Order: sequence, then C-alpha cells, then structure tokens
Amino acid sequence: MIYTCTMNPAIDMYVAVNELKPNTVNRTHDEDYQPNGKGVNVSIMLKKLGIDSIALGFIAGFTGEFIQDSLSELGIETDFVSVDGITRVNVFINSTSEYKIVNQGPFIKPIEQETFLEKIKAIPSGSTLIVSGSLPKGVSDSIITDIAKVCEERGIKLVLDTSVGSVIDTLEYKPYLLKPNEEELANLFHKHHSLSEKELIHYGKELLKRGAQHVLVSRGKDGALYFFEENLIKVTAPQGQVVNTACAGDSMLGTFIGKLVQNEPIEDALAYATAIGASTAFSKGLSDLKDITRLVEEVSITQIKEELG
Repeated sequence: MIYTCTMNPAIDMYVAVNELKPNTVNRTHDEDYQPNGKGVNVSIMLKKLGIDSIALGFIAGFTGEFIQDSLSELGIETDFVSVDGITRVNVFINSTSEYKIVNQGPFIKPIEQETFLEKIKAIPSGSTLIVSGSLPKGVSDSIITDIAKVCEERGIKLVLDTSVGSVIDTLEYKPYLLKPNEEELANLFHKHHSLSEKELIHYGKELLKRGAQHVLVSRGKDGALYFFEENLIKVTAPQGQVVNTACAGDSMLGTFIGKLVQNEPIEDALAYATAIGASTAFSKGLSDLKDITRLVEEVSITQIKEELG
C-alpha cells in the first residue's frame, strides 16, 4: 500500500477579476476551490491512475473537513489527525498580474505530533510512504528525521519531497527515494547559485554515497536526472505552453512511484511520469491524462553509467 503524508494541507482558492483595485469591492468572474498540498496531489494523481493510497497528515476545522470529504468523494482513504484551528486557505488571484497569498495554517501541539507519529509506526512493513511539502507551525524539522528512523526500523520505503533542511539528516536511515528540484538540491548542500548539470550530477551522486537509495532531480522544462546504484538516467521533458507548474512535480512523483509499485521498468516509469508532469504544467490543475500518449513519445531516456563510475 502507498501512504501519502501532507502535514500542512490547504484549500487552494483560485479567483479571477478583470482588475484588482484597492479600497473597493472587487467582484470575481471565475472561482474554483481545490483540496491541495503536495501529498494530497500525489494521492489524487495515483487515483487517476487507478492506484489506491491512504492520505495522512493534519487537518483542522471546516476547511479540513472539506479536504477530507473531497478526497473521500474521489475514493481516496484518509487517516488524518484532527487538530485545533483551521486548515489554511491559499488564495490565487488572476488579474492583470498574478497574486499568490499563502497562509500559515494551524499550530500543531506536541501531543498531536505524537499521535501522528503513532500512525506512521502503524504502517505495515513493505509499504511506501511519500512525505511531501512544508511543515506547519509548531512542528520541528526533526520530525522528518523521526519519520525516517521509524521507516528504517519498520521496513517502510520512505520517499521524501520536501524543502525541509533536515532531509540531509535522514540519509543515515537510507530513504528509498529523495526528489529534490534543482533549487532544493542546491540548498541541501548550502549552495546559493543555480547548479550546472555537472554540479547536479555531482550532488546527486553525493546523496547516494551518503545513504539515499534512489534520487530523482526534477528540472522542469529540462526534464529530470535519476540516480540509482551506479546508474544515471537523463530524461527530457515534452515542450509546450506552460499554464501552471505548481503541481507538476507532485504529478511526476505520484506517477513514478505508482508505476514502480505496478512493477513497470524504471525507464518506462520515468517516461510516463515526465509526460504526466508536463501535462499538468500545461493544464490549470492536475493532468486529465488525455494527452499522455502523445507526450510520452516526446520523452527521451538516456542511461549513462560512466557518469557515476
């Protein structure tokens, strides 16, 4: 079974106005409300592919109930920890410019974090746990290391897609897969410039040396780099009109893990995942999968062993 974890989920409210004016009533001409959060997106994408998952994390108040009800309507099982407060609502305003208002979310008490960790400890051995996104108020970076330790002890395949700095501290527990983007990979090694491809390869190798079993570096329009054992796979991405990149990485990760669980070869899983990530970037929301057959044909896979020798 695949479990997804979103510790700070949100409702994303998209609104459109002709012009955003100060000190007046701005009336929208379009609006949409979606359950969101990186792990939530992974669960939704897995469901689109016919793969079941269980969504974990923290929810609060009526907004948290909206997220839980929305996932249930999609046939996605949930096991959230209910906490005090209100799950955040993020606001995205489309006008003459784009405005993004991202809220903090509720404060998570120590006892609520303990309840959450007990749920992690109850995940059956052999399962896959995908931990994605930011941390809510009150939760220390060290929780990522705590989760990694539990996963190693329980025989759970841990997948991490988060910008939390303590990811580097999980390497001693041999996480199954890390999925940084280029900026996150640079931050893990305290580099404050855009990394060249040579540097990306160097630091991807370094994560393997320190304990990660697999590393997937997502590169947007430039595709991805995938590291495992003595192998490096370069993946190109389909090109098209980008509409919204916010969920593209989540789509890519969910698809890749889902295809691996279905015992697809790594190369095929990467090609399909990259195509769905691109399709999502070319859409307002998560891909509807209608253009995947065409986009997969635009993906090229190159395996280069000497890079890691």
